[in-house]
Parts: sequence; C-alpha cells; structure tokens
Amino acid sequence: MGSPSANHVALVAFLVCLLPHCGSAKRTGYDVVSVAGSGNRLSARLKLVGGTAQYGPDVKKLSLSASLETDSRLHVRITDADHSRWEVPQVVIPRTALQDVLLDPTATPDNAAALPSSRTLSSASSDLVLTIHTSPFRFTVSRRSTGDVLFDTSANLVFKDRYLEVTSALPASRSSLYGLGEQTKQTFRLRHNDTFTLWNEDLGRSDQLDLNLYGSHPFYMDVRTPAGAAHAVLLLNSNGMDIHYAGDSITYKAIGGLLDFYFFAGPSPLAVVDQYTQLIGRPAPMPYWSFGYHQCRYGYKNVADLEGVVAGYAKAKIPLEAMWTDIDYMDGYQDFTLDPVNYPAKLLRPFVDRLHSNGQRYVVILDPEIKRNATPNEDIFLKWNGTTLVGKVWPGEVYFPDFLNPRGADYWGQKISEFRRTIPVDGLWCDMNEPANFLPMEPLNELDHPPYSINSNGSHHHINTWTVPVSSEHYNGVTEYDAHNLFGFLEAKATHAGLLKDTARRPFVLSRSTFVGSGRYAAHWTGDNDARWDELRNSINTILSFGIFGIPMIGSDICGFTGNSTQELCSRWIQLGAFYPFMRGHSEKKTIRREFFLWESTTRSARKSFATRYRLLPYMYTLMYEAHTTGAPILRPLFFSYPHDANTYGVNRQFLLGAGVLVSPVMEPGATTVDAYFPAGRWYSLYDYSLAVATPKGKRVTLPALADVANVHVAGGSILPMQQAALTTSSARQSEFRLLVALTENGTASGELFLDDGESPEMSGARSMWTLVRFSCAKYRKGITMRSNVVHNSYAPSRKQVIDKVVFMGLQSPAPPKVYVNGVQVKAAGIRDQKNGALTVSGLSLVIGENFQIQIVMSH
Repeated sequence: MGSPSANHVALVAFLVCLLPHCGSAKRTGYDVVSVAGSGNRLSARLKLVGGTAQYGPDVKKLSLSASLETDSRLHVRITDADHSRWEVPQVVIPRTALQDVLLDPTATPDNAAALPSSRTLSSASSDLVLTIHTSPFRFTVSRRSTGDVLFDTSANLVFKDRYLEVTSALPASRSSLYGLGEQTKQTFRLRHNDTFTLWNEDLGRSDQLDLNLYGSHPFYMDVRTPAGAAHAVLLLNSNGMDIHYAGDSITYKAIGGLLDFYFFAGPSPLAVVDQYTQLIGRPAPMPYWSFGYHQCRYGYKNVADLEGVVAGYAKAKIPLEAMWTDIDYMDGYQDFTLDPVNYPAKLLRPFVDRLHSNGQRYVVILDPEIKRNATPNEDIFLKWNGTTLVGKVWPGEVYFPDFLNPRGADYWGQKISEFRRTIPVDGLWCDMNEPANFLPMEPLNELDHPPYSINSNGSHHHINTWTVPVSSEHYNGVTEYDAHNLFGFLEAKATHAGLLKDTARRPFVLSRSTFVGSGRYAAHWTGDNDARWDELRNSINTILSFGIFGIPMIGSDICGFTGNSTQELCSRWIQLGAFYPFMRGHSEKKTIRREFFLWESTTRSARKSFATRYRLLPYMYTLMYEAHTTGAPILRPLFFSYPHDANTYGVNRQFLLGAGVLVSPVMEPGATTVDAYFPAGRWYSLYDYSLAVATPKGKRVTLPALADVANVHVAGGSILPMQQAALTTSSARQSEFRLLVALTENGTASGELFLDDGESPEMSGARSMWTLVRFSCAKYRKGITMRSNVVHNSYAPSRKQVIDKVVFMGLQSPAPPKVYVNGVQVKAAGIRDQKNGALTVSGLSLVIGENFQIQIVMSH
C-alpha cells in the first residue's frame, strides 16, 4: 500500500483525540463560573471544560454547596445543577439540607477568568477552612491553626450519570488512615496501594482477605505526625464504589449518587468519633444482659439439644447469658414459624420460660425474606418489571420485604409481635440482609449493567451476583441500584422499632449488613469466620474499625464459625473473646461441637476469662453509656489514648477496653511469650495489682503467655468500678461493688460508674431512672484523697447498693498508712497493705449515689 494521504493522517489524529486522556492540550474537568458566600455558607456553579467518552457523557453543569455546619464539621456537596439525583434519604441519616447561597448577579457566568483564583469559607470559631479554586476547579480543606492541608482534590473531577471520580492528595509520610469497610484486613492501619470496594455482599466467608463483605462505610480517620492530630472524611453515598488508597492519594469511584462530603476536625480521635456520631446518630444503648456470654450453633437438632447445652454450661460453672437458635427452629426455614417436630411451641415455650426464670435469655435468627404466597399482601415487597420480585433463599422461592416502604416496616413489626406471643424472644438476629439471593440474576436491563464495574468480590463480577437485581424497585420508584447498601440498615431499623413497640424495653438487634449510622439500631458481628489463627488475629482489626464507624457493640464468632477448631485455638480465642463487646460462640453444623464445657482446656479458659469479664461488667456498661452519649468505642486502638505516640499507630495485636484496660492476648500457636507495647505511664496487672511496667516514653515488653487468660493491665490514672463474677449478669449485678484505683506517679486517677436498670429504652433520658458517679483521686502533702461526686442520682436510691472494697495500686509507704473514710479512721483490720504496693481498704459500706471521701495518710 502507498503512503497515507495528509487527510488520512488528520482523520486518524482526530479519532485518537476522541479517546480518553488525549494529549496535554485538552484539559478535562470543570471551571467555576460563579460563586457566592454568606455567613457560614458558600455556593458555586461549575461548567464542564472537557470530558471523556469513557463511562458515558459528562454532566455539563454542576452545583457546589458548602457549609460550616458546626465549629468542627464542614459539609461540601457537589451535584448536577439541572437535574435531581439520588442521595441518602433523610429516613436513613436525618440531617440539615444544604441550601445554596444566592449567586452574585454581577458574576460573569461564562467567563471564569473574571473570578478570583480562589474563594474561601471559614469561621473564627472553626479550625476548618474550605478553599475553592476556580480555574481549573478543585477544592482544599485545611486547618486554620496549623495550615495542614487535610483534603486536596485534583483538577480532573469526573461527574457522569453513573460514574463519579474524585482524587485527593495525602502526605504519605505523615498520614495514617483507618476505616473504610467492611473488609477483613491483616492490619488495622490501612496499607498503601489497597482498594476497598463498598458493595454489601453475602460473600459466604469473611475469612477471605480484602474483599467487600456485608457492610459499606465510606469513612476514614486520618492521624498525622508529628502532633498526632486526627480528622475524618465521610462520603455520604450509598451507591457501589471503589476507593483506592495509594498512600499519597485517595481516589473515589462511585457508580451513582452525588459527591456529598463531610469533614470532621477532631483533633483528637475521640473528638472525631464524637463529631461523626453527632451527624450519623449515637450508638443505641444495649441492654445490660447483652454483655454476657451468648451461645449459638447452626445445627442444634431440637429443644432437647438446647436443654443439654444449657445444662452443660451450668454443670461446668461457665457463665451463660443467652441461648441462640439459627434457622433450625423454623418450619421449612420460614421466618416467624416453628418446626412442629423439633421445635414445637409446647416444648420451646417452657424452655424459654425456664431460661427467663434463671435470669437467662433467648435470641433467634430472622432472614429478610418471606416464602412466596405466604402472605396475601404483595404490595410491601420489592418489585421488578411491575410485579413482585421472586428470589430464592433457604425457604425456596421468596419475596423480599421493602423496608423503605413504611407499610413494609409496619408489616415486619407486626410479624415480630405475633411471633413473640408464642415465643417471647429477648432479641433478634438479622442475617442474610445484604440481601442474599441464591437465584442467579443475569443483567436484566441497562441499569443492571453499569458502565463502570466495581471490583466486587475481587473479580469485578456482576453486582447482581448473590443478591437481588439492581433494577428491582423499592417504594416510590427507588431502585435497588441506589438503595442496595441500605437494605440491612433499614431491616435493622424496622426490627429495632418492632421490638421496642412490642416489649417497651431496650431492643437487642444483631445485624450482618450495615451502613453509615447502623449503630443507632443494631450490634454487629464479623460474619462467617473460619477456625484459624489468622482469623483470630484479624478479628481485632474489624472490631476496631467498627468502633470508629459508630458501631461499638461488635464481636467475632469465638473459635470460628466454619472449620474444626483445635483446643489450643479455641482456648486462646476464648481469652480474646472475653473482651469483645459482643461475646458469642457460634459454629457451623458441619464442624465438630465446640461448646466450651466439652474440653478441659476450654473449660478452664472460659471459667477464668469470663470471670474477669463479669467482674468488669460495671466498667464495660459504663463504657456503653459513654458510647451512647459521645460515640466513643468500647474497644479502642491504643492511639485513641496516646495519639502523640506514633509507635501506637500500627499496633493491631493489642487493644484498649475504654481508656483504662490494656489487653495483650496470645495470637500464635505454641506461644510461650507475648510481645506487647506499653505507652508512657504506669501499668498494673489486673490479676495481682502489681506495678508491671513504668515507662516515661513507651516501650516493648515481653510478657509470659498465661495459660488460661490474656494479659490484662490497668493504666495508671484509671479508676475501675467492678463487681463479683457470677454465672449470669443478673446475679453479678446483685453483688457489692469494689473500686480499683490505679495511681499515676503523681497520685492522680479518675473514673466513672453509670447505673440504670439495664433495659429501659432510654439510657439517660429525662424519662428514665439512672445514676452517674464520678470518682477522682489527687495527691496532697500527707498522702492522697479519693472523692466520689454524684452527678445524677435517680436510680441508685432504690437499689441501696454499696461499695465494700477499694484497692489503691501504686502506693509507696515505708509503714502501713492511716485510712479515713468521711473523716472516720478505718480500723487496722480493714486495711491490707500488699507486698506489691497495693493497699486494700475493705469492710466498707459506701452507698452508691452518695458522695464520700477516702483519705490515705502516708507514714514517713
């Protein structure tokens, strides 16, 4: 062939330039064409400068609205200027709608050059500053106090109907990120060059690393050196998305919705979760009994099997709070039914009544589907192509309740109430609510086949896999494409409402699928884990992440759900699981039985570890009160209390229970020692009250691998309320209190005790009875003084409970000190000065809810 003509060359060049990223001369993205500000608000209009053909046509005009909603929260929203788009509805996250500021009528809408190069939004009372750069458009969020840039978008913003992309630069050497999930990760701190897919999915096994699982939380916390200042970013978007964290940048790729960003100033990690849960909703108060030990197995054959398990725990003297039943109890795996042969009401109801008479509870599973034709009302279910959608789950062909439909939620609550008339369950377990669907669903229309394929299940498989088609419809025409990640949230909300209405008591709901704000209604567990050592270790990462997400009541199936656990693994998992906020053993029917009384080693671990947990219940329940009022996680990473210590940023084999208790479990088979990091300060052994570690800067310490319990240390400066161990929480609550006072080097300490009945719907509201006591300890020239300050006291007077013992750890006295309680000297018989420096004052009768003072006069 001959040489190409000049026209041919020109045509080829033209066609090539139609491809994405053609040449440096053609800029993509947007320019600002008008901007206005008023008070704490700012609005701007954006015009497309250049787009790409990939993933569909670009939206030509965008609207940006921004507001400093509080001194610590900045809201930036970017959407189509001419057409409304799907966004997370108010029934999910109630929030203040952003209102555009009226644009300056003198602005030149088609000439970006006429605008200043940037425009800022700031307030003298806020540390957050938003800067809008006009040509090309990008925005930055920075700290007023330090100038540190927290979020810095690139100029190549992409906004299409079903593809949105935005990238922010990060300082890789100073930035440590946490959050983004739900995925099983090997580390708690996010690793560079990692992609997170947010698409709720019934993966079947949560032991597979780095794959999207049951929940979607497009939220991360960033802790930066050298000062340890923390901030956080939420993209409030329920559509499927990929988030790529490269270390020096973070890129969002969403397949719908809009760019709805919230920025939280911190600067402490605890301040971040406080600010975050102010927006998404505070964690629901959990009933006191839910902090006990729960036992479940998929495969309990009948009521007699349940009775044998309860008897086994009682005989072994292992605490058992609640028995759970998986889908075995159902008739043909249908919700709200009983197997007439193995779980008939005439046998199950007396069993549940006996549990209740013994201070124990009963919880059952619910899957969010109703067997086809089992209901006369089909208007409350998901629709597809004008008819009720039919899927397939355990009962066979099923309908899926539409929880966006108010009547669908009411129907669910009615079914709960009707079922509880037969079996008065104490809590409900929402499983399979991504929602799972066993019926293969091929792409059914254009909506089922988005132009960009998110990395679902690590293989870019179709988003309809193992779930309902995204072209199915909810109430008011909302598509599953937009609302898929909300399904589990909405079911948990309806279940919570149904239980509350029927019982008038504080609901306990456990949900597998979650979204932003799910903590307002439900607890969570990490899903179908495997009986492996790496799964034991990885459970800590997930639990710490969900604490940041505002879901503090979380646990992992102790000893693993699938696979056959060894005695050693199960024993070590019990020792770790004794400190999970939600503590449950659960296994799959194909595995060997692993109730803790079956093996001698697990029996020993359960007795000793659970005894520690039950003694700490007043402390843990007070942490629940703190979580409910401030969002603070119950289980916390070390950097929450020590953000200035960068050595804590990567710790993921230890954790803090509140701020006062450090847990260092055994995480390897055959281990004889545990490598533990202790931040600066004094650390006392919880078991013998000895001063174990005192370090001015923080250091690594090799601890012995204790046989039947995890290493547990109390941070100097803490005061822990405790009670005696028992086999149920109701029995433990009847015992007298004791205080454990861990002194700093300068003799100070503080702590709290929250009390209520453990089941009233409001934990600390005007209509509930509750007591809050704050304890403090300070040094004076002759010794130390501890005080009790009653903050609120409408519950304790009716209980007449007392503190009978106070243990002071860290006292140094050459001779026995003198002790005065409310000015009266305690007799010598009531004082025990231990060799390790702990002073025990016993024989007390200090009424909870009354102020008191204890003085320790040191001998010189």
